[in-house]
Amino acid sequence: MLKDNLKTLRKNKGLSQEELSVQLNVVRQTISKWETGLSVPDAEMLITISEFFETPVSEILGESIEEKETNDLKVISEKLEVINEQLSTNQKQKRKRTITYLIIADICIIILFVSLALLGSIYLSFDYNNPEWSVIGTLWHSFEWIFFRTAPLLIIIITSILVILFIKREK
Repeated sequence: MLKDNLKTLRKNKGLSQEELSVQLNVVRQTISKWETGLSVPDAEMLITISEFFETPVSEILGESIEEKETNDLKVISEKLEVINEQLSTNQKQKRKRTITYLIIADICIIILFVSLALLGSIYLSFDYNNPEWSVIGTLWHSFEWIFFRTAPLLIIIITSILVILFIKREK
């Protein structure tokens, strides 16, 4: 019984004979001899083994210890449940981040649109005889021209995406 119990305890803990021998400060051949029944550990070593496996000496010396089933259906279902919860949490966090980014983008576009409208066309007051101001004024005018034509479209697209995401989230 001792030899089978030692082997079962070692396997239940997921250790090789080599790993167990390191933990108990003995050579691997000693573990092998114990598990094959060629020798037995002394009383002090039995206490050390008992403490390491957190199992009473009487149980190690007594009836057979049952090997734990690693493919137990309940264990697998619990692990799957934890994985599903993690995936669900990750999806919720990703959706919240996406919605936040879209709201920020929408607000930035609206602020830029309003500020450009309030500023008016400041490039008209630039001195176009100076080459640098001429380039800056042309770029500013191009940006403003393109932005005023695309901003309303961008706002509509982003707002539509936000509405779709909010509706999806409620389902």
